[in-house]
Amino acid sequence: MRKAAVLFLLSILSLQACHGRAEESEAMKVINLPVPDLKGKISLEETIANRRSKREYLKRNLTLEQISQLLWAAQGVTEKRRGYRAAPSAGATYPLETYAVTAEGLYRYVPQFHKLELIKEGNLRDSLTRAAWGQSFISEVPLSIVLTAVYSRTTNTYGQRGIQYVHIEVGHVAENIHLQAVALGLGSVPVGAFSDEAVKKVLGLDRDEQPLYIIPVGYTKE
Repeated sequence: MRKAAVLFLLSILSLQACHGRAEESEAMKVINLPVPDLKGKISLEETIANRRSKREYLKRNLTLEQISQLLWAAQGVTEKRRGYRAAPSAGATYPLETYAVTAEGLYRYVPQFHKLELIKEGNLRDSLTRAAWGQSFISEVPLSIVLTAVYSRTTNTYGQRGIQYVHIEVGHVAENIHLQAVALGLGSVPVGAFSDEAVKKVLGLDRDEQPLYIIPVGYTKE
C-alpha cells in the first residue's frame, strides 16, 4: 500500500511539474487544487487586448496552481452560500462539465470542492488529437480543457429554448478560460472542429453528455 501511495504521489508531482502541492484522497484518485488567486498581475483590459489564438506551444508543463486558476475561471464557485460560479448560467442549472486532459490522464473538475477526479489514467492527448481531425497542437500542449453539456439540466426548466442557453453559457466559460490564460502568461486556442462521437469515446461520456468545446492551453513559442 505504501509503495502504491508513493507511485501515485510521483504522478501528481509530474502533473504539477514539481511545483505547488497536491493532496491525496482516501481513494487516491482525487487532487485537491490550490486556492485560486483573486488578484492578477495585469488588468482585465490588458488580457482582452492581448488575447490571440495560439497554435504553437513549448514542451513545458503547467504548475498545479496554473491549472487550478484556469479551472476556477471556467466553473469555480465564487459565492459559496448559493453555489454561484464564475460564469453565468440560466437559472443556475449549470449544464456544463469541465474535463482536463493531460499527459497523466483525464480528470473531471468538481467545482463544489475545487478538486480534480481522475477518470482515466494515461496520456490521451494523441487520441484527442485524432478526434479533433489531426490538430497536432493538442498533442503538444500540457493541458486541454474540454467543455461538455448535459442539456437536460437546462431544458427540463426552459424547454427547447434551454439549448440556446447552454450554448450561450459555454461561450461565457470559454472566454473566461482564454482571458485567464493570458493573465497567467499562457496561450490558448478555441477548438470546435472535432468528431463529437470520437471525443465522447475518448472521454468515456454518457449518451446524454455532449462535447462542445476544446481549449488547449500552454506556454507558446512566440
